[in-house]
Amino acid sequence: MEISFCELRAKEVVNMADGKKFGHIIDLSLALNGQVLGLVLPNDKSLFKTISDDKCVFVPWRNICRIGDDVILVNLPDRPMLPM
Repeated sequence: MEISFCELRAKEVVNMADGKKFGHIIDLSLALNGQVLGLVLPNDKSLFKTISDDKCVFVPWRNICRIGDDVILVNLPDRPMLPM
């Protein structure tokens, strides 16, 4: 399956562990060989808070359960954070 970043970015991300809606992807984490390591999500759905907050949520690629037409389902029981 191939999908562009623009297509991924248009989908809302929902955590299956607690039902929390993260909003939309703000970045991808890539290895030097081009492999996608995971998704970077806002800690809060508000764009203003994302800019002012110093942390984002990192979703390892292995934690993505399903990429649907409108939503990306992830399983993050402990929500790892990334410093910005």
